[in-house]
Amino acid sequence: MGSPDEDESPERLFTLSEANRLLPQLQSHLSAVKRGKSVLLQTREEIQHASSKAALGGGSAVGVLYLQALQQISTHLQAIQEMGVLVKDVDMGLCDFPYLLDGRTVYLCWKLGEREICWWHEVTTGYKDRHPLEGTA
Repeated sequence: MGSPDEDESPERLFTLSEANRLLPQLQSHLSAVKRGKSVLLQTREEIQHASSKAALGGGSAVGVLYLQALQQISTHLQAIQEMGVLVKDVDMGLCDFPYLLDGRTVYLCWKLGEREICWWHEVTTGYKDRHPLEGTA
């Protein structure tokens, strides 16, 4: 059994090429999550109205769409998690990949729309503190 500190370390460390090879898959999953979230936003008002009438036997024709969107989001976020990738912001499509740099774990940082991973940041910081990979080991 490991210490609590060991349990918090990432299960998988990526090389830059491994992380970049996952980008097409990641783009597909994130796009599906964004589509699902869009359905939730479009049906939210109708679902809230139906929910307020639930005690009276109310329902909604969009209920199935809403539940399918929730399932879609859950399925795709789980698939990303199983890849070992950390989703930091769904709206931005912001993801981190645990990476070993100079003997310490940092995060390779990628955002939906970027062609490849060109940034990294410390595990204690985030997107606003990312640094270019150029000139890094």
